[in-house]
Amino acid sequence: MNSKDYSKLSKEISYALRHAPWEFELELDDEGFTLIEPLLKSLREIEGWQDITQDDVEKMISYSHKKRHEIVGDKIRAFYGHSTPSKVMKEEAIPPMYLYHGTSPDYINDIRNEGLLPKSRQYVHLSQDMETARLVGKRKNAFPVILTIDTKMATEYGSKFYLGNEMVWLADKISSNCISFTE
Repeated sequence: MNSKDYSKLSKEISYALRHAPWEFELELDDEGFTLIEPLLKSLREIEGWQDITQDDVEKMISYSHKKRHEIVGDKIRAFYGHSTPSKVMKEEAIPPMYLYHGTSPDYINDIRNEGLLPKSRQYVHLSQDMETARLVGKRKNAFPVILTIDTKMATEYGSKFYLGNEMVWLADKISSNCISFTE
């Protein structure tokens, strides 16, 4: 497999684990884990993945800069990004003092009124640094707005934070009172 194939594999596995496990006949536990073997079996039914092995999946994870997945024993999970009906439970963690969120200027009025909400996802996604937030925001708009979240204040307003991976933090919601709008 070349790096392009690993990128495609990452997207396919992300789709299976984050958004449509039932399409792959997978059952996710409360932490989002599923057995690797049934995932591989389902992938092998898709054209182009007939020869997929666990070694391929392990290499995909190790080569990825975004660290979207992990394998523990005979199970695999996506760290974040879930839109499945059953909420994937995360362990609460203490975030850095500030986290960031890149978004389109089109959403600023809604965020000012409602705060940051997960919308179609299970959690609000936050970045550990401004540059990552900018890259994420550029997916929505060429000139994103970077929001700064005061995590201590957000905690006082009832937000809970969870570690997604080294660069991504998750929260149930963020009150607009805890957000600095830099436009």
